[in-house]
This record gives sequence, structure tokens and C-alpha cells, in this order.
Amino acid sequence: MLRFSDKTFNRRLLTLAFPIALQSLMLAAVAAGDAAMLGRVAQNEMAAVSLATQIQFLQNIFIGAVTSAGAILGAQYWGKRDLQSMREIFSMILRLTGIISLIFSALCELIPGKLMALFTHEPELISIGTEYLRIAGLSYLLTGFIECYLTMMKITDHQKDSAVISSMTVVLNLLFNSVLIFGLFGLPAMNAKGAALATLLARIIELCWALLLSRKPGFLRFSSAELLSRNAMLASDFRKCFLPLLGGSLFWGVGFTSYTAIIGHMGADAAAAASIAAVVRDLVCCLNSGIASGGSILLGNELGAGHLQQGKVYGDRLMKLSFVVGFLSTLIVLAVTPFVLHAMLLTNAAKEYLTGMMVVMSVYMIGRASNTVIINGIFGAGGDTLFDMYSLAVSMWGIAIPLALLGAFVLHWHPVVVYACTCLDEVGKIPWVLFHYHKYKWVKDLTRTRK
Repeated sequence: MLRFSDKTFNRRLLTLAFPIALQSLMLAAVAAGDAAMLGRVAQNEMAAVSLATQIQFLQNIFIGAVTSAGAILGAQYWGKRDLQSMREIFSMILRLTGIISLIFSALCELIPGKLMALFTHEPELISIGTEYLRIAGLSYLLTGFIECYLTMMKITDHQKDSAVISSMTVVLNLLFNSVLIFGLFGLPAMNAKGAALATLLARIIELCWALLLSRKPGFLRFSSAELLSRNAMLASDFRKCFLPLLGGSLFWGVGFTSYTAIIGHMGADAAAAASIAAVVRDLVCCLNSGIASGGSILLGNELGAGHLQQGKVYGDRLMKLSFVVGFLSTLIVLAVTPFVLHAMLLTNAAKEYLTGMMVVMSVYMIGRASNTVIINGIFGAGGDTLFDMYSLAVSMWGIAIPLALLGAFVLHWHPVVVYACTCLDEVGKIPWVLFHYHKYKWVKDLTRTRK
């Protein structure tokens, strides 16, 4: 039975999870704002930008694997209060994310049209998306550095500062969106290009803010010597966390991008409906992400401090809480469906598709919430990162993607049925996840004593 009587656990989880959930919500609000504003301009503008942002989604897979591995080790070393190792971990992830950001930014500037062709064959969508990527690609150069700073703030008791930076820059992004998309205050209406420019301006402000804040006392920062140096022991431990995370992230991210591409090739109406469903999904999943990230930090602190039994108790509470959040997410999706349909300018066919997709997604949310908290939060806290990759290889690549491809291009199923195929992986693997959870392989102290 889920217990809410442990005030220490409740307070610590709320302190960690709420700012992160708010930060996730504000970040998802940018995509929602883009969709809502561009949806008021034209359906194709909205669909093209949604497809174009899949490139940033792929970039975030690599950056997320790096920062997640850094957060796993960092949370445990922070529990041990080993600041030197923390700075070395910070420097390590800065180097890696800088290289990743440079590669993705260059691709967007050099071959944006070819990137768009991966997701749709509609010439108008490719043209709009190409213009978007040429501008937004410059912001991708900054993404890695920003995420490193925000990650370090989250695991060093500065979650509120991280949330404030993200939230305020999201507000600015939305303001810039409204001005540049619609052409307010005498400026020309830029449509999709306005959304890209708004993202770039907000990212510049976000990085500058994070850099300035990190100079204050009590914030983790690095020296140039540490940025160029390498700790072989930490690098080895980092790889053990990072490589399975990257493998799992690639399986999941490329799989999710494949879902988008499959639906995108079923026509503009199906692409538009799936784009809006994705925005709603990301907004509703913010609470799951907050609890997963906050719970991972909380467990990591306990495990790194050597409190393994206490970590096990906290893990059991988080696991039960994940299902409560999952059923709550189901109710939220069903409740907002009529409002979403009313708010967007869609064709009748797109509205029909979207209605069906929202119903399917409401069931999917149960699996998404529980798996996010258990796999990313609990397993990740103890460095048990291989399971995610194995489960995705089977459930997503062995079942969901083949079924979706078969339904879309061979059997020509209805788009909502194909969409349902793309949701099978999360719900189907719940029993497997719970079986692995009760092996308690994740109850581990990953830290080492410095020589």
C-alpha cells in the first residue's frame, strides 16, 4: 500500500520533483505554443515544424544520455559530498555535449532539406521545415551547454534555480513566438521561421543566464584545467552508465522518430493529428518526468551515501506512486480531448484521427508513467541502465514498429489503428518491468574512494 506518512520522503521528493516537473512542463509549453500559434496560421505550418523538431529530438537523445549518465554518477557523489569528482563529471559531460551540439547544428545548416525528407514526402512540408531548420539549427549549437548547467543545478540542490531559468526563458520564447509568428508591433509575420527565431533568441538568453548564475557562491563550476583533463576511473564508471543509456535512448528515440515518419507518410491530416497528440502527450508526461528525475536524485543520494536499505524502501514507494500518476494521466488526457479539438483549426479528417489518437493515448499513459518512473528513475539511480535497452529492443523494435510498418504500408490500416500499434510498447512491457524491479539489481552504491 502506498504510504504518504513519511514526511521526510514526501518533502524531499516534492522539493526535487516539483521544480523538475515545472521545468518539463514549461519546455513542453514551447512545443504546445508553437503548435497552437502555427495551428492558427495553417495546418501545414504546424505539421512541418512538428516534423522538423524531430531533429532536435534526436539531438536530445544523445545529449540526454550524456547528462543522464552524469546525473546518475553526480547524484551519488553529491550524496557522498565529493566535490572534486563532481567537477570532473561536469567537465566530462560538457566536452561530450559540445561535440554533439556542433554536429547537429552543422547538419541543420548544411542539409536541412534532406533531413526533412526523412519524415515526409509532402513538398510543402519539406519546404517549410527546411526554412525552420536553417534558423533553429543555430540554437542547437547551444543546447548541450545549457543542459549540462541545468543538470548540475538539479543534482546539487539548486533545482529551483534550474526551474526558474527554464521557465522564464520559456515565457520569453512564447512571447517571441507570438510577436514573430504573427508579426506584432509592426514586424512582418514570419510563420514557421518566426518560431525558429524565437527559439534561438530564448536559447541565447538561457545560456547567458546559466553562466552568470554559476559564478555565484554555492554553485558548481569547472576550471579550464579540469575541462581539458581526464579522470580514468570516473571515465570508466561513466561509460558503464552512458553506453547502455545511449543504446536505450537510441532505440527509443529512433523508434519514436520512426513512429512520426510512419504517420507522416500517411498524409498531411494524419501528420497534423499525430503532431497535436504528441504535444498533449508531452505536456501530460511532465509530472512523470518530474517524479522520475526527482526520485532518481533522491535514491542516488541515499545509495551514494551507503544507505542501501533506505534506498530500497524509497524505491518501493516510487514504484507504487508511478501507477497512481499513470491512472491520473489517463483521466487528464480524456478530460482535455474536447478542448484540444475545439482549439485547433483542423480538417474534418484530421479531427477524426485526433479523437481516436487521444483515446488510444489515454491507455498508453498508464504504461508510460510507470515505465518512466521505474526505468529512468529507480533503475537509473543505481546504474541499472542495461534493462531499458533490452526491453526497447523487444517491445518497440520487435513488436510495435514492425506492426506499424505492416499496417501503414502493406495492410493500409486506418491511421488511428497504426497509431495504436505505436503505443503497444509501453503498455506491453509493464509485467516485464515489474519482474525486473523485484530483482533489486538497482540497489547499488556506484561511488569510489579517491586515492
